Amino acid sequence: MKKIATILGARPQFVKAAVLSRVISKYNAIEEVIIHTGQHYDKNMSDVFFEEMEIPKPKYNLDINGLSHGAMTGQMLAKIEEVLLQEKPDAIVIYGDTNSTIAGALAAKKLNIKVVHIEAGLRSFNMKMPEEINRILTDRISDLLLCPTDVAIKNLENEGFSNFNIKIEKCGDIMKDAVEFYGKMVDEKSDILTRLDLEENEFVLATIHRQENTDDLIKLKAIFRALETINKNKKVVLPMHPRTRAILENNNLKFDITTINPVGYFDMLALLKNCNMVITDSGGLQKEAFFNKKHCIIAREETEWIELVSNGFAKIAGSNTKTIVDTFNMFKDTSTNFDKNLYGTNIGEKAYQEILNIL
Repeated sequence: MKKIATILGARPQFVKAAVLSRVISKYNAIEEVIIHTGQHYDKNMSDVFFEEMEIPKPKYNLDINGLSHGAMTGQMLAKIEEVLLQEKPDAIVIYGDTNSTIAGALAAKKLNIKVVHIEAGLRSFNMKMPEEINRILTDRISDLLLCPTDVAIKNLENEGFSNFNIKIEKCGDIMKDAVEFYGKMVDEKSDILTRLDLEENEFVLATIHRQENTDDLIKLKAIFRALETINKNKKVVLPMHPRTRAILENNNLKFDITTINPVGYFDMLALLKNCNMVITDSGGLQKEAFFNKKHCIIAREETEWIELVSNGFAKIAGSNTKTIVDTFNMFKDTSTNFDKNLYGTNIGEKAYQEILNIL
């Protein structure tokens, strides 16, 4: 039996991996070994996903977190290499653009193990983002690039990838499969609306965690001032990333919104399903908002998911207080048809077949 090692480190990767792991277990033709780098170490941002989503528990937890980018990536590289030498997989599967992603790709490539990058070809064109560096380097040293959109494939073509011995395929966005599969279980699995005393369509869901926002106090305060202003009209609920919470507390910054601890996947889906709209600097949540038919205000200067903006489902507002509030006022009274298929169907099955083909 062929073997793959799946390398995970952050919440969105657990969600995406759940889809592929389910397909792998259905066919029983590939052995999957899961390596958790520990990048997200908070129980509510890590362990709870494996428990709730019935993902196979990681065989390895490297417990690497709380370090600078260089130290974290370096330690991951060394420890992942040790595991790969022990497991000897035929390929590794990595997702997205985290330090876990690039560390896994480098470790595998130096051992001549095939690299499969799911969610390949995305670009923000902002080289100040650590994620942009990770995704560019990962794409270049992968053997199979599974792209979510035509835009992603076009990005690779523009960078000359047709000259490289790398297989490029469009399979769609694997997160869509997760939302469709697990979304049917939300009412049964989550009581978060009752716990927080929330009413359908009467609150805004927000998440702020990107380094470009959290490490710049001017931007951070501007975004939270906008959330505080919006909160006067509709309750703002923000699951607080540990890094964001630490920075706010260290600078004695307090804002009149509802903050809660990080939540599990079903609680997050329940919040998405029932909110009025989403305000976020997360990449994955922009799409999850779309899959749940919600407008999204993007608290960044750019997005990798430009089709959401070009089709009017989302708007880039950056960290400008007025722009965020004005966009909220525009979206709250806007009725939009979200039935457009931007991200494919049966994505997990397609990804599985492409992986099988290169083993």
